[in-house]
Amino acid sequence: MKRKLGVAHLTAINLAPPDFIEAAAAAGFDHVGLRLLRVTQTSPGYPLMKNAAMMAETKRALAETGMRVGDIEFVKIEPATDPARLCAFLDAGAELGARHVICAPYDPDLSRLADNLGAMDALAAGRGLSIVLEFFPWTVVRDLAAAFRVVQAAGERVGILADSLHFDRSGSSLEMLHDIPPARLPFAHLADAPVRSAYTETELLHTARDERLPPGEGEIALTAFIDSLPPDIPLSAEVPMTALSASEGDAPVLGRVARACRKLLAKA
Repeated sequence: MKRKLGVAHLTAINLAPPDFIEAAAAAGFDHVGLRLLRVTQTSPGYPLMKNAAMMAETKRALAETGMRVGDIEFVKIEPATDPARLCAFLDAGAELGARHVICAPYDPDLSRLADNLGAMDALAAGRGLSIVLEFFPWTVVRDLAAAFRVVQAAGERVGILADSLHFDRSGSSLEMLHDIPPARLPFAHLADAPVRSAYTETELLHTARDERLPPGEGEIALTAFIDSLPPDIPLSAEVPMTALSASEGDAPVLGRVARACRKLLAKA
């Protein structure tokens, strides 16, 4: 049976959720991640919890295409973050039928970070959602080992989102990825890129946010990454290619990424 494959909103972030869902379905993806909260000043978010008309259009697109929402993103856990103020965001995820909420580590106090992740999980659980922490090599939780320590402190339900780009560029261990309890790894992101011995923070951010490569077109050991994950967990491509999107449009980018993923998964 063909493995289910999703696509993260960053791959075509300039498409509003209804258009993104329709384009992703046409490209051959099975599910999507939706960015409801803005992350940077140069990249949009789509707060469906504040836009009833767009929420209705998004649900219509899901129904007509048969697509589902795998996750909503993302909550930057900062020192001043108050999980109770995110209930409307979580309600929107539940209304969309999402399964996971992606959180990002931007609090240098790791004990407080874990406490807030635990509080987020308590709010999410009653809405049929689970919390996952994504690690990034430019943050205080830079690799898989650090992420595992934080989620263990946060509670037994809190998971980790391993993105192949961040995994590779943080020097995380395939052996550790294989040994982490499967319940902590509910899904993963796929992307590719050139591999070098070291990167500046500017280089890390530019690749992550603007110019990745479709899986199999770079140098990351993606087959080993996939083989180290729990078998058959959902995978989702996160492959922004802003220059190509600007010159050719989002549909060709989504199609190219989908074809590359299917080719890779046929080998893995």
